[in-house]
Amino acid sequence: MRSITNQNLDWKTVLFVLVVVAVFIRFPFFFRDYVDRDESTFILMGQSWVNGHLPYTQLWDLKPPITFLYFALIIKIFGKSFFAIRFFGAVMVALTSLFTYAIAIKFTTKKVAFWTAIFSVFFQSLFGSLQGVMSEHICTFFFVAALYILVHKTDAKWFFTSGLLLGLSVMTKLNMAYPVFCLGLYFLWEGFYEKHALKNIKNLVFMGAGFFVTIACTAIPYYLQGDTQIWWESIFEAPLAYSEGKFHSPWRTLPYVGTIALLLGSGFYLKLIDWKSKNTQLLTIVVIGILISYVQSGKVNGHYLIQLYPFILIPLGMAVAKLPPIQKKYRAVIAVLLILVPMESYLEYGNIISNKIKKDSFYNGEGIDVPRYILGHNLETEHIFFTEYHIGYWVLDETPPTKPATHPSNITREELFPYMNNLRKSGVEELKYIMEVVRPKTLVARKGKKIFDKKLVEYNSYIDAYLEKHYHLEATVGRGLIYQRLE
Repeated sequence: MRSITNQNLDWKTVLFVLVVVAVFIRFPFFFRDYVDRDESTFILMGQSWVNGHLPYTQLWDLKPPITFLYFALIIKIFGKSFFAIRFFGAVMVALTSLFTYAIAIKFTTKKVAFWTAIFSVFFQSLFGSLQGVMSEHICTFFFVAALYILVHKTDAKWFFTSGLLLGLSVMTKLNMAYPVFCLGLYFLWEGFYEKHALKNIKNLVFMGAGFFVTIACTAIPYYLQGDTQIWWESIFEAPLAYSEGKFHSPWRTLPYVGTIALLLGSGFYLKLIDWKSKNTQLLTIVVIGILISYVQSGKVNGHYLIQLYPFILIPLGMAVAKLPPIQKKYRAVIAVLLILVPMESYLEYGNIISNKIKKDSFYNGEGIDVPRYILGHNLETEHIFFTEYHIGYWVLDETPPTKPATHPSNITREELFPYMNNLRKSGVEELKYIMEVVRPKTLVARKGKKIFDKKLVEYNSYIDAYLEKHYHLEATVGRGLIYQRLE
């Protein structure tokens, strides 16, 4: 371990260690049906693209197209492989952490930068539903790579490259437009008030050109199909409508925003973080931009924080480096704590071994077991409706019954219907269309959970009554409930 913590760390050694740590922590989750439901939706959207349908044309979800491109490329090359999707996700986490290390060495020692990168892997992989591949993993990778260029390079061609990467980040998760805009304002200010104004403005122009080239490239396939309207509405208009939804409020973001602002402010006040450094200012501007995006959206899920981790871990590492060295008598305790950090992974290793013994398969979860039961008992799969475990569509090679049903919760987000080109105007009307017109022979729900959010009484009352009258419970597989239509 001494060579890992010494000053002579090179990027190849760091990358090797980061890949090993990322794969070790995330490996047992390679076999899970899903960790977060959003990942299942991304897989469905990627598969639809592989099948020849551009995003938003056959299925629909509230993310820009680069998110789905990641999944489409892997499915195209490796087929339907949970393992491949999660493996390359682990590599991406390692690469994001490598760029975090490369940025951090501009602020502090290689030793501190290395541990910053290790904790970047931890925070992108643990403490919640982060073991799958989320859109935040993808957009953060592109953004950290772009910031690495902005920290280390100064000529126009590299600023153009950073613009391309920033465009990819925004076309993966639209809220990253806020930190991109803040960066643009910072470089504009620097261009007018710092030395070499002409060069700085030129670099900003090249960065902006790269950014808009990426945006334009995502529109080209839709232009060739004559579908630019659905591209514009789905990517840019729908997220604004979503942020104004009934369950979103800026006040709900204050605990996260306030805590991070307090930590950064304390670091500056105590002079543990050097505010006068240009690179520190860049990091701070990025963090501010991301926090503003959270407030604007009125919502902060655990996986949203992936976007912040690299940019707050670096100044945190700078601050910790200025504290007195850890005494030898405490180092063993810290080593034990580090070993215990990935406790979620250890538990999941036990789960996949148990599943292998009981079911002769490492792959586990109702999203896999329920489709296996359906196929084994020759149940009808055409127009099947998964109100839960919707990764089952992928396993069964089926598609959701309607566009809003791509992600089951989208059925209730009627503010998004106009951007889906959906014929129904309300969520209840959409649900009635699925149940009474499409009439799925098989429906899958989850035991002990309402089909829709418990606040949505009208939705739950309707479907509970409809299931009781027109369906019978065929089987319970784990927590999965399999219903069959009576007539």
